[in-house]
Amino acid sequence: MKKLNFLIVLFAVVSVVSCKKKDEPTLGDPPTAADAEFTYQPSTANPNIIEFTALNSTVQATWDLGNGLNASGTNVTGIYPNAGTYNVKLTVFTSGGSASTTQEVIIANSDPTLLDSPIYNALTGGAAGPGYKTWVIDSVVAAHFGVGPDPIGSAGYYPEWWAANPLDKAGVGLYDDRYTFHLNNFQFDMVNNGHVYVHNGLAGDFPGSYQNLNDYTAPYTDQLNKTWVVSEGIDTTITISQDAFIGMYTGVNTYKIINYSDTSLWLQYKHFDGGLHWYIRLIPEGFVSSGGGGPVATYELPIDCETVEPTFVVFGNSTATVIDNPDPSGINTSPRVIETVHGNETWAGFLVDLTTPLDFSTLGTIALKVWAPSAGVFRIKIENSSNTNDFVVLDVNVTTANAWEEIVVDFATAGALSNVYDRIVLFPGWDISNAGTFYVDDIVQQ
Repeated sequence: MKKLNFLIVLFAVVSVVSCKKKDEPTLGDPPTAADAEFTYQPSTANPNIIEFTALNSTVQATWDLGNGLNASGTNVTGIYPNAGTYNVKLTVFTSGGSASTTQEVIIANSDPTLLDSPIYNALTGGAAGPGYKTWVIDSVVAAHFGVGPDPIGSAGYYPEWWAANPLDKAGVGLYDDRYTFHLNNFQFDMVNNGHVYVHNGLAGDFPGSYQNLNDYTAPYTDQLNKTWVVSEGIDTTITISQDAFIGMYTGVNTYKIINYSDTSLWLQYKHFDGGLHWYIRLIPEGFVSSGGGGPVATYELPIDCETVEPTFVVFGNSTATVIDNPDPSGINTSPRVIETVHGNETWAGFLVDLTTPLDFSTLGTIALKVWAPSAGVFRIKIENSSNTNDFVVLDVNVTTANAWEEIVVDFATAGALSNVYDRIVLFPGWDISNAGTFYVDDIVQQ
């Protein structure tokens, strides 16, 4: 009995010791606003390069430099090529929490020399050039769009799982998008003509979207006056602000630059659900692609926009895309027409390549229907795509504004040779900059 009582007592002691509450770890005190104070001063090298210092050197520090870039560390540097006021925010972290402070940094004068870098010059044309450049998807090149694994596979930076053939995604609202990088204030404009292409897993985020070639086309407004920023490092990336993006939307707006030149921009970007990479190739608007592995898109006359919706090459900062006829009346009640918004160059326009060179031995004229915002000269050019110095140009007057009119030019009478010219180049609003919006339809030889 004594032995049993001893065991009961021992068990009770062990139970009390075992149930004793362990000491809980305690967090440190949270940082205060004073811990997040910082100073800044211009560098000795350049007044537009600012050196920032956190007053508390013992904390973990991250910075929003107000110029689209972030940094970490208690001593960092920000570069501000453009004059303006920038809100710089320092956030510090300790085991007890975080605290932040913000200061305004005023840059008195712009310094274009800070923008004179190869990547800025390629993206925008540079400070010595126009200071902006508009890019489009190189739709006539094989693999201009596609998908591959994340992490990358044996094929490297290439869409090895699926690569688009030329014009594979015509009609989804992708090839008529325009992306303009401005050097001034790093402005970014995304002009999408009312629609964008989004991954099927994100269609629910875009009201009014509808299925189109495996993914979704969605109504969307142009995203103008946004910003872009390049982060250079092991991976050089472009980040677009807010609701603007490039190519098919996959939930991200940061793009890794695989390579670039004045006439080509290859980008890789993430997928919202991980596990894969998307790829897209851009070229400057108006640049005629070399082909890059895929044939240049060509078409046969007549072009009526109902049976085939061509992809046009534009120049002079014009646009050209097939849309619903905004004025189905008079001589043209066709449901689909070409809309072209005249660029800021007097010679702006668009062109289309033909599968078969024009034969003027029996049919000597080219006719087309035009809706113009005002009367004026419409220039039509036929050209040898393999020798662009070989061409014939004729002008014709559009006599009616805001109504459909047929115009006709006689190339046979002008001495054009047969079976030489395989390109038609159209200059609506010839010799006028920003001449307005024109509509074109039913390009025929007769």
